[in-house]
Amino acid sequence: MELWIPITIFAAFMQNLRSALQKHIKGRLSTGGATYVRFFYAWPFALLYLWALVSFGGYEIPEANALFLLYCLLGGLAQILFTFVLIYLFSLRNFAVGTTYSKTEVVQIALLGLILLGDTVSPVAIFAIAIGMAGILALSVAQSEEVTWKNLATSLLEKPTMVGLLCGALLGASVVFFRGASLALGDAEVVIRAAYALAVALVMQTTIMGAYLLLREKGQMSAVVRHWRPALAVGVTGVLCSIGWFTAFTLQNAAYVRAVGQIELVFTFMASVLFFKEKTNRLELAGIVLIVIAILILVLVRDA
Repeated sequence: MELWIPITIFAAFMQNLRSALQKHIKGRLSTGGATYVRFFYAWPFALLYLWALVSFGGYEIPEANALFLLYCLLGGLAQILFTFVLIYLFSLRNFAVGTTYSKTEVVQIALLGLILLGDTVSPVAIFAIAIGMAGILALSVAQSEEVTWKNLATSLLEKPTMVGLLCGALLGASVVFFRGASLALGDAEVVIRAAYALAVALVMQTTIMGAYLLLREKGQMSAVVRHWRPALAVGVTGVLCSIGWFTAFTLQNAAYVRAVGQIELVFTFMASVLFFKEKTNRLELAGIVLIVIAILILVLVRDA
């Protein structure tokens, strides 16, 4: 098995865990504050990881360049903007439809990766991505009374749909920019390129969003520090998640990585069935089966 595959699965699992922890802390902080903890409590661990690679792994920090820094900045900004646009989406009527369209990120990553980095996607991989999208749509229809096949089709030009597509574009852009940052470091070892890009991006995001909280959300910065115990767990799981994603993006086409990363939905589904004993319907099962089939195709025969 290629190394990027287990790394992607690990990243998806840690992202699932981080999201659960963020939901837990949301009641104590604003949305901006709850988002900020993923950066504020992650960057020290990212720097520690980078230091350990240099001190004990024998790696050398790559030489930064203007393109690398630009990609880190654009990726960090796109990820922050994605969060705020997603929050705005929730305030709209029929936001469930918009949220469904926001999950087109893999398709948009494939397009952006081709345009910005020259990453190509094989015909088999395109087929697999389409199957995965069908699975995501099936899950959305099954899990929300507001989402039906009919209103997915009829709401193509409505505001929630446009905002949802923008969400997917921003998330996709952040992924492609972060991959671009790692690739801009040249021929250094994959692990150190990914670690360096992650550390720089996190420091930038912490600075930018910290300035926003100080200016626009008075009291949230102190609340972030005051609730350090639960927030620390978010930071630790967040940095582990990010290490996984950045390493996988450095190794492989970002569209493939995020498509396989849809296994996160399978983890969520399994948790709901096994731990929370929630009932499922045939459409949910069909959606999960389609996503699993898409992942297997990408893992086994994507370049055929």
